[in-house]
Amino acid sequence: MYKKIICGILLSVASLGVTEAQQVWMPDNGNGTFTNPMMWGDWPDPDIIRVGDDFYFVSTSMHYVPGCPIATSKDLVNWKMAGYAVERYDEDPRYDLKGGSLYLNGAWATSIRHHNGKFYVAFCTPYGWGTETGHFSVCEAEKPEGPWKRTIFPEYLYDPGLFFDDDGRVYVVHGQHKLFITELNADVKSVKGKPVEIWHKGFKDSRTFGKDFGMEGSHMYKINGMYYITCPAGGTKGWQVCLRSKNIYGPYEHKVIVEDASSYPPNGLHQGGMVQLKNGDWWFVIMQDRGPIGRVPCLLPVKWVDGWPMLGDKGKDVITYPKPAVGKRQQPLMAPATTDEFNNKKLGLQWQWNHNPDNSKWSLSERKGYMRLRASVAGNLKEARNTLTQRVQGPSCEGTVELDLQGLKDGNVAGFGVFQFPYAYVGVQQEGRERKIVMCNDGKEVESIDHFTGEKIWIRARVTDKDFTARFYYSLDGMDFHPIGNVLKMGLGLAWTGNRFSLFNFSTKENGIDGYADFNWFRFTNK
Repeated sequence: MYKKIICGILLSVASLGVTEAQQVWMPDNGNGTFTNPMMWGDWPDPDIIRVGDDFYFVSTSMHYVPGCPIATSKDLVNWKMAGYAVERYDEDPRYDLKGGSLYLNGAWATSIRHHNGKFYVAFCTPYGWGTETGHFSVCEAEKPEGPWKRTIFPEYLYDPGLFFDDDGRVYVVHGQHKLFITELNADVKSVKGKPVEIWHKGFKDSRTFGKDFGMEGSHMYKINGMYYITCPAGGTKGWQVCLRSKNIYGPYEHKVIVEDASSYPPNGLHQGGMVQLKNGDWWFVIMQDRGPIGRVPCLLPVKWVDGWPMLGDKGKDVITYPKPAVGKRQQPLMAPATTDEFNNKKLGLQWQWNHNPDNSKWSLSERKGYMRLRASVAGNLKEARNTLTQRVQGPSCEGTVELDLQGLKDGNVAGFGVFQFPYAYVGVQQEGRERKIVMCNDGKEVESIDHFTGEKIWIRARVTDKDFTARFYYSLDGMDFHPIGNVLKMGLGLAWTGNRFSLFNFSTKENGIDGYADFNWFRFTNK
């Protein structure tokens, strides 16, 4: 199932005066075919649109900030980041890690649409995961890079699929188990009508109605006068269902349009959205749960059979397949950025904070060519603000940082690791005037090297999705790396949230506030 890793992107490393290959997972085989997945990392609940010659992809981001990442492509295979629809969350102080945390909350089940020259991104923000409370939001902008303006609705529309009908009316299809349609006002800033139930049946399996599985993650389309709603069922081992009706409020008939797990047994293709090319072809972007690596998007062709959009090739997932027909011109091979030399005025779009950042405590300008992180008080990494993260990737990957420690104060713990629950890291801990190198796994110190006197350290983490493990290394010269501590068995204590590389600096003592760590670079490779 695994294809070769293509050394696709050349990265200019200015600080070293050399050019080296940045190895990332590339779906484009360079010969007119692609190999799934589109991106081998956590891009869950995908939705997609086409505007002119450009495709836009949006993903769920949970608690990470900024939220609602938007990627763009010319061919559905080669992608780069465009921006984020949500800069921060201001509706609860816990998003600032004040009075608690809101891990698992934030943006869920994001959908994207384009109407009358504007982009719209809709999502729900649940509170107290597992409860039926929260809010629904719509963000709008004239371009995907922003600026975006967010409207927070008092209503809670779970897993919202935004839809603009050709008569100008605006709707949201939403719900879990039972599905509803709620009409919005034309300005897309308030609810116009009450929810109307359109579907109430669950599934025992893909062929039998029952109470075991309900549908969610709905997206609506109008094609040749018919209303279609795509929605997943069956959880991680699931399948994709399509509803259709001549009337937006039903009645709806249903059909399972794909049920297959051949690319990653036994996990089935689950949730996503479809898009039409200029030539009339249809394609579907759909996620597949790959455990602690995350929910990974795949690209499937759509074949219309008896008025139903059937996914894949003869009912099966596609592994390697001809690229979408978007023209004869070969698009440059690309993937969303990973490596960051911290030489720019802004963080690369690959980065997200674990909650709203305290912008007074990080900088790219205080020391040119470095990302400076100042410490706030926290008991452990779970409670630490300004933890900077990006996705780990499959089938295996490696992240490395160079860290300057001259600014550490008493109580500071600065380092690099893999973040989820559980988490693990290698860091430098300062106690008084003494420093030690520590490897911490799930909040417990596993190994330490006392009396560390260096001003720099290089830290590396290697991740594989074969056994969902991460291993850790350190170097005192940037050349020779030594294993330290034990293996992190990557988990999903934060449900449905992929593990992430993390850069951090926090303080266990009040007098360590504003001690700083300088990260010279982060470099990523698939190994």
